[in-house]
Amino acid sequence: MTKTTAARRPAEPVAVRPVQAPPPAGDRRRRRLADQARAYGFLLGGLICFALFSWWPAIRAVVIAFQKYTPGSSPEWVGTANFTRVWHDPEFSAAWRNTLTFTLLALLVGFAVPFVMALVLNELRHAQAFFRVVVYLPVMIPPVVSALLWKWFYDPGAGLANETLRFLHLPTSNWSNGTDTALISLVIVATWANMGGTVLIYLAALQSIPGELYEAAELDGANLLQRIRHVTVPQTRFVILMLMLLQIIATMQVFTEPFVITGGGPESATVTVLYLIYKYAFLYNDFGGACALSVMLLVLLGVFSAVYLRLTRSAEGDA
Repeated sequence: MTKTTAARRPAEPVAVRPVQAPPPAGDRRRRRLADQARAYGFLLGGLICFALFSWWPAIRAVVIAFQKYTPGSSPEWVGTANFTRVWHDPEFSAAWRNTLTFTLLALLVGFAVPFVMALVLNELRHAQAFFRVVVYLPVMIPPVVSALLWKWFYDPGAGLANETLRFLHLPTSNWSNGTDTALISLVIVATWANMGGTVLIYLAALQSIPGELYEAAELDGANLLQRIRHVTVPQTRFVILMLMLLQIIATMQVFTEPFVITGGGPESATVTVLYLIYKYAFLYNDFGGACALSVMLLVLLGVFSAVYLRLTRSAEGDA
């Protein structure tokens, strides 16, 4: 039996596609312009929202600060009369003093506590996700609801705070009803309600620190406090400085806690600048005075922010 070899088929020719020439420069330019126009079109909605609900009200408030304005009547230009009248208000100095004191207490209490809690959470090896949710939970509660809960908690009669002190045979307190304790009571409320987001930001910054730095510090014999001072703080310096600026701006605009819990009392002990602005606008029907106070607060925060950023940039440059 003879072997037969199968005839091989000739290879089919490969179709070669012609190389397309690049589009002309004019077409590329038009396509790039169309992409940019589409991108700016998407941004236009956000710009319109900012213009209508942020920039225009701010500009309008600056204009009303120099007018005698009541809703339903035509405004009358009065120059700096609103600023002069507000300046001589007996509650003006009390409002600024309470606001600055609240900001200082919030820095001493509300700025240190979130950082310490972030350090503790960063050292946990189990149930870290659960404690993150627990820490962030107060932020998800509406501010008014949170303030009402704390108002009941601070009740000098049947409030949970004094009931706990009585159970422990400790002296009770007037809390938000006392002129000496009302402001610090509000600081505690604001710290509890708002520290969740700050803790998570600190925690993210801590977890971005390379572990080799801590290992090197431990090999050099550094204890826990020394590692925090020489490794943790320098590595999270930018986050700390930025959150400090944001916290000062936020606490200078405190309103919900004195409005809901104390009503500015007792004896104007918790009247803040924003609460006084509310009184001028909605109790006195004096929108000119309210806008004058708003402009004062805006100028103060703007100057402080500029000086703060200049000093921090200079310090970083020297370092």
